[in-house]
Amino acid sequence: MRCRNSHSGLLVACMGLLSSAAFGDGSVVDKIYHPYVEQLEWEVEWRAVQERKPPASNEARVATHRLGVGRAVSEFVFAEVYVIGREGSDREFRVDAWEVEALWQMSEQGEYVVDYGLLFELEKYRYDEIWEYATTLLLEKEVGRVSATANLSVIYEWGDDIADEFETAAALQARYRYSQALEPALELYMGEDTLALGPMVQGLARLGSRQALRWEAGVVWGLDTVTADYTLRAVLEYEF
Repeated sequence: MRCRNSHSGLLVACMGLLSSAAFGDGSVVDKIYHPYVEQLEWEVEWRAVQERKPPASNEARVATHRLGVGRAVSEFVFAEVYVIGREGSDREFRVDAWEVEALWQMSEQGEYVVDYGLLFELEKYRYDEIWEYATTLLLEKEVGRVSATANLSVIYEWGDDIADEFETAAALQARYRYSQALEPALELYMGEDTLALGPMVQGLARLGSRQALRWEAGVVWGLDTVTADYTLRAVLEYEF
């Protein structure tokens, strides 16, 4: 077994910190992570998030793209590096950040009532001395063909020309495992500047021995006047 009693204390501490903090600013719509690691797996990933804001806003359309390469460095840790590019309403695209992340699977699937793990992310802006660090608690529970997933994040931003601050965010997903090739889901995102709900669909195609193509696509709609009118997100992963 990988888990120890100390893991339960860590889980309670993370939940307490999230419940006592205010939700973070900025959009928090993005990929929802699951607390599992595939041994010996390599991955090439592209993902994109595009917000459509009211025409009166300064940036009516904002898109963020990530291109990453990752590898399982042990049976329970997966590490990945990303290049991040952003595109505004003026259609100008530029690479302006780098990110490293590590996912730690802390329980065997089905070992406890809820499967859990931690995600660590560190992002550095390319042109500015601005950093962002996040720790995310990953929770998942399977009931029949339904999987319920929660990503609960504590984020710290610091650097030049910004206010150093802590933020939190939450992303929830209920997914129906209809088949390996088709899994529809409903997602809810919450943050200081985000309250959004919408459908997502994902699937996986086997390409051969230990090779697969995994995809996701979804759209969420803002539920308040602060959130973007709607946000599109997509993920494409080649696993080998």
